[in-house]
Amino acid sequence: MSKVKITIDEQTVEVEENSTLLEAAKKIGIDIPTLCYHPDLSLHGACRVCVVEDEKSGSLLASCATPVNEGMQINTRSMKARKARRRNVELLLANHPNDCLGCDRNGYCELQDLTYELGIQSKDVERIAGEQSEYELDTTGPALKRDPNKCILCGRCVRICEEVQGVSALQFTQRGFDSIVTTAFDLPQAEINCVNCGQCATVCPVGAITELSE
Repeated sequence: MSKVKITIDEQTVEVEENSTLLEAAKKIGIDIPTLCYHPDLSLHGACRVCVVEDEKSGSLLASCATPVNEGMQINTRSMKARKARRRNVELLLANHPNDCLGCDRNGYCELQDLTYELGIQSKDVERIAGEQSEYELDTTGPALKRDPNKCILCGRCVRICEEVQGVSALQFTQRGFDSIVTTAFDLPQAEINCVNCGQCATVCPVGAITELSE
C-alpha cells in the first residue's frame, strides 16, 4: 500500500494512504482528545472534539474521520482548534446533568476527564445553558440501566450493538435538539431483543448506560 507524508505540529510522519489524521498523530505520540471515536468501531465524526486545523486552508477537520493526503500540514494545538474543541465540549455539558458526584461513572467518565483537561468551569457552561432534555430512566432490563439524559450522542453504543454484536437493539431517532439514542419503537429494555451482553455500557464514555448494581 502506498505511503503518504504529512506534517503534524511541525513533525513529519509517513503513514499508509488510508490512515486518518488521528491515526497519523498517534504514530508520532501526539494525543488528540476524542469522544465518539472508538478503535474497534466504524467512524462517526459527530462530537467534533477531535478537530484539528489544516494550516493550508484554515479549515477545521475531524481528525478521527479525515483521511490523510500527501503534503498536508496539520496543527492540533492552534488557537482555532483549541477554541473549537473547548466550545464543543461546553455545548455537550450544557445539555448534560450536573450530578457527577451521584453518577456511576464519576471518576471514570471521559467527558469529565475532558472537562478537567480543557479547564472548563461551571460558569463557562451556565452562560450557554438552555432548556435540557428530560427522559425517563430505564431500569426494566435485568442487567443494564439506561439514562438518556446523560447521553452525548456519540453513537458508540449503537455501533457496537450493530457492528460487533449484530443485534441492533439501539438506534438514533429524532433530529437536532430532539435527537436521542433509544430502543426500537422506544420500548423498555425488557421488551426488546437486547442480549444483555453489556458491550454498550463498556464503550459508553459517560454514565448513559451502566450496569445495574446488585
